[in-house]
This record gives sequence, C-alpha cells and structure tokens, in this order.
Amino acid sequence: DVQLVESGGGSVQAGGSLTLSCAASGLTFDDVAIGWFRQAPGKEREKVSCIGSTDGSTYFADSVKGRWTVSHDNAKSTATLQMNSLKPDDTGVYYCAANAFGICGWAFDYWGQGIQVTVSS
Repeated sequence: DVQLVESGGGSVQAGGSLTLSCAASGLTFDDVAIGWFRQAPGKEREKVSCIGSTDGSTYFADSVKGRWTVSHDNAKSTATLQMNSLKPDDTGVYYCAANAFGICGWAFDYWGQGIQVTVSS
C-alpha cells in the first residue's frame, strides 16, 4: 500500500519558518511528482507547491513564491517543503500528495493525512 506521512507542522509566529517533510512508501519515489496542498479554514484546498520527477520542474503558488522552497531526496523517499517568512494567511492543514506520472500538472492519486500549520500574528 502507498503511504504518505507528513511531519514538521506546528505553531509559529509570523515571520518564522517551518519545514514540512513527506515520507513516502509503497511507490517508486524516483518516478513520482510530490505536491503540497493546504486547506485553510472555510476555504477550498489549494496547491501551493510541487516538484516533479519526469521534468524536474517545480511549482509555487503566487502567494508563497519567493518565500518557500521544495526539494526531494530520492534516496530517503522524502520530500521537503521549507516555509520561510510565514504569514497568518499560511495557516491551514497541509497535505502532501503523489502522482505516478511524475508531472506536477497531473492529478494526484495518493494523499497524506494532513498536518496542521498555525501562524500567529
């Protein structure tokens, strides 16, 4: 079975940083794209970042561009979302997801359970 497990969430003050990790098992990590999504209270889930394997591309939503970076370690089957200069609007539940196509533009088949990030002003 495919499993994605997020870690590293928590509470931080505005301007601070958090590092989210996504540990994957049950799939060939070298082949997948890993997407990061967040769902803020009362809002729809949105994709905030992604890193692809097939084309090596990365994606960042405008709201996080320039503040966050994304990476993956194929040897450890882990993806990392480094979130800097956090804002209260970054508060939400963060999910990592994977698709076997390896391209960020495709739909995501596998999802983690989500992890809470809270940014206070």
